[in-house]
Amino acid sequence: MPRVRRALPALPPVPALLLSMVSIQGGAAFAKTLFPALGAAGTTALRVTLAAALLSLVFRPRLRALTPEAWRAVLPYGVALGLMNLSFYLALTRLPLGLAVTLEFVGPLVLSLALSRRIQDLLWVALAALGIVLIAPHGGGGHLDLLGAGLALTAGAFWALYILTGGAVGRRVPGVTGVVAGMIVAAVVTLPFGIATAGVTLLAPSALLAGLAVAVLSSALPYSLEMVALRALPARVFGVLMSVEPAIAALSGLLFLHERLSVLQWLAILCVISASVGISLSGERQVVEAEPAN
Repeated sequence: MPRVRRALPALPPVPALLLSMVSIQGGAAFAKTLFPALGAAGTTALRVTLAAALLSLVFRPRLRALTPEAWRAVLPYGVALGLMNLSFYLALTRLPLGLAVTLEFVGPLVLSLALSRRIQDLLWVALAALGIVLIAPHGGGGHLDLLGAGLALTAGAFWALYILTGGAVGRRVPGVTGVVAGMIVAAVVTLPFGIATAGVTLLAPSALLAGLAVAVLSSALPYSLEMVALRALPARVFGVLMSVEPAIAALSGLLFLHERLSVLQWLAILCVISASVGISLSGERQVVEAEPAN
């Protein structure tokens, strides 16, 4: 057990974040196949609850040792985590995986812009906005599902909140205790929705087995890895490094769900990724330029 505790923090933050993105998008593609049986809310609840149980068994966190100050950081982190997953899975019922993640990514992108405070970044805002516009003409009907888009954007807002609150948890709570505590809070938030949607179907052996796989791929592994990155990286840098997430999602949707995107939609994803990279580079230049003055 002590070996497991030391393994995650030893992983460098950037590889940890990349591995997290690959895992979470592969898990999301698999989770979407469970929607016909469990619904989006049921799949979310099963995933988050099993992830919380799995993390608790593996790491055995000392939750009673958490101070009131630590819980004040963990609670908003867990709520953001639960609602982010719930709204995103609901969006997946109406949108392809790649497009849903691209719209969701607006949240971290706006956060990066807000923390950048550079006039030049307005150009990157325009490029990201162009990407969002290019998403619209998808599917045979040639229109964007507005409810699905709204849910994906809502998930993006909770994602931005998750980044901010996760950084606070990483600084105040030692080890992976913050991840486990936050996942338990997220389970409490999502479980009522799952029970209302899927009921006793959540307890079927096949559902539990599939949910366990999704929990490992989409929650237990990636959120533990992301906490490694959150401890070492500022919120703005973390948000920008997530820029490849839409492309990973689109490839996962293509490989596992056979969700094909149009040329314009791939261009939209490229616009959003390019905007994030541009913000990252301009932010790095800002830091370098400011250092001699200090």
